[in-house]
This record gives sequence, C-alpha cells and structure tokens, in this order.
Amino acid sequence: MSTLLEKQIKVNRIVTTSIEHARAIEDPARAKIMEILYHQALSADQISTALKKTGYKKALTTVRHHLEILKESGLVEIVRIEESRGAITKYYSTSTKLLDFQTPVDFDSTYSKVIHNTSTKIEKILKGLTPKTASKGKKSEDYSQYLVMEIMNRAMTNVLEKSNKK
Repeated sequence: MSTLLEKQIKVNRIVTTSIEHARAIEDPARAKIMEILYHQALSADQISTALKKTGYKKALTTVRHHLEILKESGLVEIVRIEESRGAITKYYSTSTKLLDFQTPVDFDSTYSKVIHNTSTKIEKILKGLTPKTASKGKKSEDYSQYLVMEIMNRAMTNVLEKSNKK
C-alpha cells in the first residue's frame, strides 16, 4: 500500500476540559444556558424564556434536565433559593465563561504578526514558569502543563472581564 497524502500538523491550540465538561456542553442548548447564566442568576423558568428568545424552544422540564446535567458536571451552581407562597424557586449561575465565536476566513493572515509577536513574549514567561511547577521527586502525576494553562486561563478571564466592564 502506498501513501497518497502525508503532512505534519503543528499543535497551535490547547483546549482544557474534562470529559464531564465536554459531555455537559455538547448540547447547543446547554452551551447557550451557560452563556445566559454567565452574568446573571436566573431561575429555570427565566432560563426557559431567555432560551426561547434565542431560538431554543425547550419545555421547562427539559431546561431543568439540562440544568441538572450542568450542575452535576460542576459548570452551574445553585446560587439562591427563594420561597414564595409555599413554592421554592432555585436560581442558577456559572463562573465559567464559554468563548463561542466564528473566526473569519482570513483571520490567520490578518492577525499573524500580532499572534506571532505576542505568542513569543508569552512563551518566554511560560518557559520561566514550567520548571517551577514540575513535581519535585514525587511519583504522582505532573500537573505543570495544567497549572500553566490554569494561570493563563485566569489571567485571560481577568483581562476579558475588565475590558467588558468599560
């Protein structure tokens, strides 16, 4: 058998998630719920209404099912419980920002210089962090890559949050 095509692929993206998180947000409605809950706590009924406004017509029982899946994965939490006329209403929120966007076809060529220059600067910082995070003689797993990603993730979140508040 002869090889008809072979090419090298350079790794240029890392997505951090767990199997539980990936399964929880695989449904587009659940991803939309995450987006809706990011800046405000809402009840299941309010989430259902917000979903309908974005084109997802889901029954309240379905929304509650989606919330349970997101809650079990740790992506959504109950932040408030209220009692009104003997009924209990739970309010949900999330601390996870989901970045969902479509890049234009010319994105890489348009921003290649900015990406390259900035990546080079960040690489220097990360190279300095990696040896500090390596396990010191322990037989447990080495979480240095995860730790560096978490540092970057939190720094990026802080920058994006501050730019959104302006």
